[in-house]
Amino acid sequence: MPIRAVLWDIDDTLFDYTGADSAGLARRLAEDGIAHRYGTPAEALVRWREATARHWDRFAAGEVSFQGQRRDRVRDFLEDPAMDDDTADAWFERYVEHYQAAWTVFPDVVPALDVLAGRYRHGVLSNSSSANQDPKLRRLGLRERFEVLVCAAELGVSKPEAAAFLAACEALRLPPGEVAYVGDQPEIDARGARDAGLTAVWLDRDGGRGPGPDGVHRIAGLSQLAGVLAGDTRFGARSGIR
Repeated sequence: MPIRAVLWDIDDTLFDYTGADSAGLARRLAEDGIAHRYGTPAEALVRWREATARHWDRFAAGEVSFQGQRRDRVRDFLEDPAMDDDTADAWFERYVEHYQAAWTVFPDVVPALDVLAGRYRHGVLSNSSSANQDPKLRRLGLRERFEVLVCAAELGVSKPEAAAFLAACEALRLPPGEVAYVGDQPEIDARGARDAGLTAVWLDRDGGRGPGPDGVHRIAGLSQLAGVLAGDTRFGARSGIR
C-alpha cells in the first residue's frame, strides 16, 4: 500500500526543543540567581526534564490539567510544594519567554519538506496542546505546511497509545497503512506508530541510542526520508532486521 501522507512529531523532530529548553532554563535560573543550586546547565536540564516527565505522565493519565502539570513541574523543580498557582504560573511564563527566544528549526527540515511537497500530504501529531503547538509552528514559519494539527491535550489520549495515531489518520481521512509517522523517540513515536499500523520512521540524529524497536525505519537525518517513503531500501533500514 503506497504512502500518501506523513505525520510529524514537532519537538526535537522539526524544532530544536532540547536546545531551546536548555537555553531557556539556563536564562531563567540566572535571572533568579539560583543557577548554582543545580550544578551545571546540563545537570539542571536533567532535573527539569525529570520533573517534566513525571508531571506529563500525570496529565496523560488524566490526573491533572495541562496547566496543572506546568504548575506542579515548577513546584517540583524548585522544591517549593507550597508555591501558589499565580507564582508558579508567573515563573513558568518567564521561562517560556526565554525558551521562545531560542526557538529554531533544524537545518534539514525545510529542505526535506520542500522535497516532499506535492508528493505527500502532511500533518502533525503532538503530545502537547494545540494552544501551545499552533503558535509555535506559525512563529517558525511551518504551520501552512500541515493540513492537520492533532494534539494530546484535545484528544484526551497521548502517544504511544494507538488511539492517538489513529485519530490523526482519521483527521487526514486515510487508513494507517497509507500514513508514515516521523519522530525522534524510539518508543513513544516509532514503536507507537508501528503498533498502530503506520509506517514508523525513527529520526535518530545523534545515534548511539541502541538498536531501537524492530520493524521501524531508522534515519540519521531528514535527507533520507524521501528514500524511505519511496521504498528505497538503501535508506532507513528497518531496525532489528539484519
